[in-house]
Amino acid sequence: MQLPNGATIPNRFAKSATSEALAHRVSGKPGKALATLYERWGRGGTGLLITGNVVVDPGGRTEPGNVIVYDDRHLEELTAWASAAQRHGARLWMQINHAGRQTPRKINRQPVAPSAVGLKGFGGLFARPRALEDDEINELIHRYATAAGVAQRAGFHGVQIHGAHGYLVSQFLSSRTNLRTDKWGGSAENRMRFLVEIVRAMRAVVGEKFPIGVKLNSADFQRGGFSEEESMNVVRALEHEGIDLLEISGGSYEQSAMMGDDGSKRDSTKQREAYFLAYAEKVRYVTGVPLLLTGGMRTAATMNKVIAENKVDMVGLARPLIVEPDLPSRVLSGTAKGATSSAPRSRVKMLDDMLQISWYQAQLRRMAVGKDPNPNLGKWGPLTIGFVNNYAFNPLTVFVPQRKIKRRLAATVSS
Repeated sequence: MQLPNGATIPNRFAKSATSEALAHRVSGKPGKALATLYERWGRGGTGLLITGNVVVDPGGRTEPGNVIVYDDRHLEELTAWASAAQRHGARLWMQINHAGRQTPRKINRQPVAPSAVGLKGFGGLFARPRALEDDEINELIHRYATAAGVAQRAGFHGVQIHGAHGYLVSQFLSSRTNLRTDKWGGSAENRMRFLVEIVRAMRAVVGEKFPIGVKLNSADFQRGGFSEEESMNVVRALEHEGIDLLEISGGSYEQSAMMGDDGSKRDSTKQREAYFLAYAEKVRYVTGVPLLLTGGMRTAATMNKVIAENKVDMVGLARPLIVEPDLPSRVLSGTAKGATSSAPRSRVKMLDDMLQISWYQAQLRRMAVGKDPNPNLGKWGPLTIGFVNNYAFNPLTVFVPQRKIKRRLAATVSS
């Protein structure tokens, strides 16, 4: 596949970002674990590998263990990561992000956001943010661009700006979370300014031939929030700025549509597997930017159909590749009809959401030390570790209604 700037990707499979949380928990330095994990994915035949959250500020992490990049201090380790991931021909892109108000309280007791609008219904998991000052916004734009330059020097083949799932860029885009009245808020044009300026700053650093992608919500599925119409206007602006790939997703911690929960649970959505295909079909008419669709696809028949009918240009997979890292090779060779493995169920609804996340994270840890995933992995070990990692710092969150816990957990593997 050839991108608008001439860069190529070996095939039309992409590993969408997963939150591995395998970096040093203080410094954010990537190490051997990430190199080993991504070498395994590269060996499995995926053409494009998009990293989990690489954050530009220690105070804007999505969770402990995020890679942190805002200068060259980890250049050697980043270079080793890129080399390992691309050893078998895959292309590695760095996903660059800042969590904004979705930074957990255990990381930052006063996170930043476009406006002082807190998350609701999370039992103390997240502190109320303070509004960013103008000079801080400009500094963050500079940090995004710096991270892109570091990625280029380290040998990554591209970068992706995370503009979805309720993180900082997404917070600027939504009138529900952006209440500003200066040049960064108010009108839809002003609310997209932060993202547009990031793209421009990155392009000034990396040049025209280095791919820049964006992950964008189709909508945030909340009353008064980011709508499909606004999203399409952002897509038009991004095409004008010359981005090379658009990944379509949706939702936030408060409404986890990226996990197939758009509030309606339509049968048609379940049947076609692809959560955001209807939006992708609309976007096709407003932009020529190549489209990457992630979310829900499991069968080779569906994957082939969306490509053959020119609905999208690439198929994104996340959880299937955590259990079957060689799935793309097997689908391309005709020896697999689709993903077959998934996490077990506990039969206790209050535990199932945490179990799903913890089980997949346990598989990531296995691959990070050179082991194969284990589809028969038990329930209780991963569940115990997941409980400690997510809730031990604040036992009161156990008593938050299950629907609220579900939304928090939904984003921790699919970033």
